[in-house]
Amino acid sequence: MPGVTSVDVARASGVSRTTVSYVLNGTPGVTISEATRQRVLEAAQRLGYAPSAAARALRRGRTDLVLCVLPNWPIGPVLDLMLDHLATALAERGLSVLVHHGRGPRPLSELWRAVTPRAVVGFAAFAPDEERAMRQAGIQVVSTMVEPDNPRAFAADQANIGRLQVDHLVERGHRVVGHAAPVDPRLVDFAGPRVEGVRAACAAAGLAAPVVADVELTVASATEAVRRWQAAGVTAVAAYNDEVALAVLAGVRAAGLTCPDDIAVIGVDDLPLAALANPALTTVGQPVGVQADYLAAAVLATLDGAAEPPPHPSEGLRVVVRAST
Repeated sequence: MPGVTSVDVARASGVSRTTVSYVLNGTPGVTISEATRQRVLEAAQRLGYAPSAAARALRRGRTDLVLCVLPNWPIGPVLDLMLDHLATALAERGLSVLVHHGRGPRPLSELWRAVTPRAVVGFAAFAPDEERAMRQAGIQVVSTMVEPDNPRAFAADQANIGRLQVDHLVERGHRVVGHAAPVDPRLVDFAGPRVEGVRAACAAAGLAAPVVADVELTVASATEAVRRWQAAGVTAVAAYNDEVALAVLAGVRAAGLTCPDDIAVIGVDDLPLAALANPALTTVGQPVGVQADYLAAAVLATLDGAAEPPPHPSEGLRVVVRAST
């Protein structure tokens, strides 16, 4: 059955299609009597008329979409929560979020030209030519990235996360530290700065360089890493995140050791599972909600034409101390 069109509404309300268009689109500068306006609205409601999103986009030259372009990152709990917060904040302004993962050979230009978004939010830097083309097309561009010197960066200083981990372990009396690194190369934007923060904190505390081991999310991989740390005299491990830390805890048990007596472990992110681990996992908590709210505010400031992003909130990283250290 064909859908209801503006022609049907015009016929039912006894006015021209142009008048229907003026009423339903709220066209400024056009005088329509209140009686006519009500007659059109009642006919549209009675017939179940819904204006075409494609037609609205054609008239406006853009949609009510905000396109979020992610690098080739795996989607974990933290990023998922970030996007959820952003979608909620933008929905209050009548905007919808479309997430695009930078995977495969398809050029980004094909996507933004097809969907004509109001804004494009980049979680990494755009190529200069790409950004210039989007701006010339009237699309607002927000480049957030993860670098702390970017005024619109939403993420915490990744190196500082590693420093906080080591500082906590040193306070607990540990002098030989290991680092459990992820094996997924897509995490390099976060993993690289974090391990550099671990190295810097070890050097600042007068410790030897951390013993770094790649840890897959398997018991076998974690057990191999634990045995390597044990042979090197490591007494505490700073893990890339809570998921890697949970694998390390499994490896400690499989190697016949105990945590924290033989090897202490600290993670990152304060996932709900961290408190349920055995032993409960010490971790560095990130203020994801605050970061997400700031990201949404930065996007809305750009859409509103603000010259400067909103003030960046304090970083808010904190060590959540539990039994594993």
